[in-house]
Amino acid sequence: MRHRKKFNHLGRKKAHRKALLTNLSIALITHKRIFTTLAKAKALRPFIEPIITRSKVNSQHNRRIVFSYLQNKEATNELFNVIADKVADRPGGYTRVIKTGFRQGDGAEMAMIELVDFNELLLSTPAESGKKKTRRRGRKKSGSAAVATTTTTTETKKEEEE
Repeated sequence: MRHRKKFNHLGRKKAHRKALLTNLSIALITHKRIFTTLAKAKALRPFIEPIITRSKVNSQHNRRIVFSYLQNKEATNELFNVIADKVADRPGGYTRVIKTGFRQGDGAEMAMIELVDFNELLLSTPAESGKKKTRRRGRKKSGSAAVATTTTTTETKKEEEE
């Protein structure tokens, strides 16, 4: 029974699981988006979110705590300098997991995990369009459109005669 077992062990011992999550975190911080299995992406989210929250306050204490998790100086600097500026006003939910299908070799369910504030496609699309979206209904062209065109043509003929 797995009563009160809170997180996915990912089929690894504790040290191996910690190393895996650390390496995935470093890759996510440096590349802003990574592709991995769905189970690893879901396990990475609760690991990385408190680290990103710590990076919002740039103090020596927080830097040392984050470095103890990541063990990578470049990733720590990237987190405190670049990522912390973008997520400063966000109260949480820094990552997004999107399912991408199944892996060809073994059929494992794959996912993309990304930092929410670094997706330029989603951030730029509403701002660039500038148009207000309207809802349009599709009409049948056979019945109502044919009647509408015949009435407009007869009305225009009457106006031309007058």
